[in-house]
Amino acid sequence: MAAPPNRSVEAIYAPVRDELDRVDANLLDLAAKANLSLDDRLFAQAVLSGGKKVRPALTLLAARVGGERSDKPIVMATAVELLHIATLIHDDTVDGALTRRGRATAPSLWGGKVAILLGDYVFAASATYVCDTGDVYVIRRFSETIMELARGELAEHFSAFDWTQTLDDYTSRIYSKTASLFATAAEAGGVLGGAEAAACEALRRYGRAIGMAYQVMDDVLDFLGTEEELGKPVGADLLQGTLTLPTLLFVQARSDEPAVRRLRNGGAADDDLRELAGLVAASDAIDRSLEACGRYRREAQTALEGLPAGEARDALAALADYMGGRRS
Repeated sequence: MAAPPNRSVEAIYAPVRDELDRVDANLLDLAAKANLSLDDRLFAQAVLSGGKKVRPALTLLAARVGGERSDKPIVMATAVELLHIATLIHDDTVDGALTRRGRATAPSLWGGKVAILLGDYVFAASATYVCDTGDVYVIRRFSETIMELARGELAEHFSAFDWTQTLDDYTSRIYSKTASLFATAAEAGGVLGGAEAAACEALRRYGRAIGMAYQVMDDVLDFLGTEEELGKPVGADLLQGTLTLPTLLFVQARSDEPAVRRLRNGGAADDDLRELAGLVAASDAIDRSLEACGRYRREAQTALEGLPAGEARDALAALADYMGGRRS
């Protein structure tokens, strides 16, 4: 496992802590005014569930690169967080997840129909916030990102238990499912903060790279983390048929393993999947996946080189390092 990061996530967020608090205030206000149900937990459960808020922090830090100060990056950061929350609600519904980060999910509390409608409501709320930025380019990129997120989820669904998928398939899938929102969060922050076009493009590349690193580390932690850290059972992705980087690397190198042969021949027995999860966790596929995460982190650092020196760039560099040392 990579060494822990030198700075905590809260220390990294310090330059934009006040703005992040205003994002939280926007979420609280939205929850208070939602009036969706006699059960006032419905919206609050979805929107006020905590989390690290990496994506809105990314938007706010990227906005500091341009130097223009306004409320628009805060509005965009709220939209980014709401979009992320909406995707989680739909993910939990599709996956039948009972808990996330130790908390009951919307579908486990109110059922799948209510959860889907709630996710749709949060998607729509995110769109109202991004429209309030008044920036047509940012609005279009946000809309395209919703399409990319949906494409990634569909790709994950249709590739479940597909042992013929390639590493390129995996890379494309995790870009759409995860890194696309990181890329848009960073680029939009730059645009709304008044950064030059070259800097906005660098921020987009940076966001994509740390998004890829984030997902690869998630895939590693699925094998090495604890249920308490992950908020879900260890090996949950593989048990659901999602073939992540460690699994694909292991299967590529060890196709002769009996469990692998049975699974590739059409089996889907839980015992074989659990056996494979143990084999992957004990193999060099983990180290090779961590090396891939490191490459994405270095790609992110390279993207920052052309940005103006200062507190914002330093925080973004620290955030890239953080991606390789987190445990949840």
